[in-house]
Amino acid sequence: MPSRADRSGAPVRGRDEQWRERNLTAARQDLGRTYLRASGPADPDRPAAGSARSQRPGAGRRSSSAGGGDGDAAAPARRIRRKPIPGDVASEIKTFGAPRQAAALEAKLTDAARAYERERYSEALSALRDLARAMPAAASVRELYGLTLYRLGRWKEALRELQAFVELSGSVDQHPVLADCERALGNHARVEVLWSELRTAGAGSDVLAEGRLVMAGSLADRGRFADAIALVEPAALRAVRKPLDRHVRQWYSLADLYERSGDLPRARDLFRKVVDADPDLSDALERLAALR
Repeated sequence: MPSRADRSGAPVRGRDEQWRERNLTAARQDLGRTYLRASGPADPDRPAAGSARSQRPGAGRRSSSAGGGDGDAAAPARRIRRKPIPGDVASEIKTFGAPRQAAALEAKLTDAARAYERERYSEALSALRDLARAMPAAASVRELYGLTLYRLGRWKEALRELQAFVELSGSVDQHPVLADCERALGNHARVEVLWSELRTAGAGSDVLAEGRLVMAGSLADRGRFADAIALVEPAALRAVRKPLDRHVRQWYSLADLYERSGDLPRARDLFRKVVDADPDLSDALERLAALR
């Protein structure tokens, strides 16, 4: 049964969606070629991707007076220093046009990546649209363009760009995002195909974990809670000494599935585990309180 949609066109799915979609890419390989993390130290007042602060609404956003935003005109202007993009991306761009033209394109991509990092997706979109026209065969551009469209909820356009990225790069790093776009559009058969490709491609643990959550969500959309739980349980309930972000996200997802399937005692126990690991994580504390 296809997922329903609200008037804005956003998919109407389980209670985990607002939390998970906000962090699907941020908590792992958000920029597949890590434009920003590979190019120098992060801004000191911006939380690391996947941290508790970054998972709360508005976390990590700078105030307008801190540079670059609309707002207090009286605030002193802050000179923004560009961080260089990684060498492989720069080398890719150098194949397009004369050196001066390539330098301009590289600067524009750097600015777009910075806007994306700061969650100014509309600003990034404008630059990336022009870059994709100028460099349609640049995998790095098509990837970041697709991720930006995804963040804006423009599922069909995001699919187009990220499928181009896959064709150009052969990478499966963005398969979870592709699958979530297909899920948003109700194309559950495509979600299954992408999950199958991801499982057999030797993807990293974080990417595989995100793909698993999307596949489980697709099953839950169709009322197949038992199948969704069976998919997530082995990974989520595996004993770990020091849980990483992906472990806590899988606990949260499984707790959500338990609650939606009517298994409230298990949901309560797992939400408590999430809260013990990270009490500031999304709405886990509120959900635990509601189950008491």
